[in-house]
Amino acid sequence: MLFPIVAFIFLTAFCVLIAVYLGVAGIQASPKSELKRRLRHMAREGTQEMPAELRSEITRETAPLDRFLSRFSFTRNLDKKLDRAGLQLTVSAFVMITAALAVAGAAVAVLLTKSAFFGLPAAATSLLLAFGYLKFKTQRRAEKFTELFPDALTMIARTLRAGHSFNTAVQLVGQETPNPVGELFKTAYDQQLLGLRITDGLNNLNERVESLDLRFFTTVISINSEVGGNLSEILDKLSITIRERLRIRRQVRVYTAQGRMSGYVLGALPIIAFVAFNILNPTYESALIKEPMGIYALVLAACMQLVGLLIIRNIIKIKI
Repeated sequence: MLFPIVAFIFLTAFCVLIAVYLGVAGIQASPKSELKRRLRHMAREGTQEMPAELRSEITRETAPLDRFLSRFSFTRNLDKKLDRAGLQLTVSAFVMITAALAVAGAAVAVLLTKSAFFGLPAAATSLLLAFGYLKFKTQRRAEKFTELFPDALTMIARTLRAGHSFNTAVQLVGQETPNPVGELFKTAYDQQLLGLRITDGLNNLNERVESLDLRFFTTVISINSEVGGNLSEILDKLSITIRERLRIRRQVRVYTAQGRMSGYVLGALPIIAFVAFNILNPTYESALIKEPMGIYALVLAACMQLVGLLIIRNIIKIKI
């Protein structure tokens, strides 16, 4: 009787979460919301003070929860992380989704174990999963950017050798290169049309994606704009360097594949064994759930397992 109730609560929470996400995503997809979002982003990063009339207009049309969260400093970093991850979500939407996940996780844990002790760890785990997903999306977007960036540099170099201006080369990259490289360069070109220097527009891209290669590129452009030089040749050499580094990184991933697989197996094996024993013989592990010392032992085992996985991850993670 307990399982249908838990399943119903979980499905209800999941449907509510999906409804909230679709509703917020629909609102955020409107042109008016996108315009307000960009204006708020420019207001935070601009070096000049925004006029009071424009600031009050933006604040008046902002959602109440967004206005409340904007008072806290952590929301600025969170908004930047959402932008780097490429998620079309405001801070308030992400906070609501994360809170719903935490409540749903705590409710399911309490109903399954019939103990409020597991509610807080389950809620914390749900929060970690939400922020872990955010970090995962950020890393995937940065990796995709790095994969496409050498082709963009080659396109800029060839456009310059063909006699076109650097601004035209940036526009061409924004139109022809897949995202996320295309959308970022298109943003830089659009900012240039609004009066911002193209070098400043490219420097602003460093805030929107975590890429050391992009920082090298923007540094090269800034120096070249001041002292001059053969920019197409420099970009060709930079593109070759990035491609060579990507080739070495792929080789390292091949060499460390066995270590990664060992980490996955060692991390999943205790969980699989615990679930299997609990299904085959529930009384065999009943003391771990019903007795206080058993609960403490499970928490200690989970912490030690997490520490072991982090150690394995640091061993096989090689930065290039």
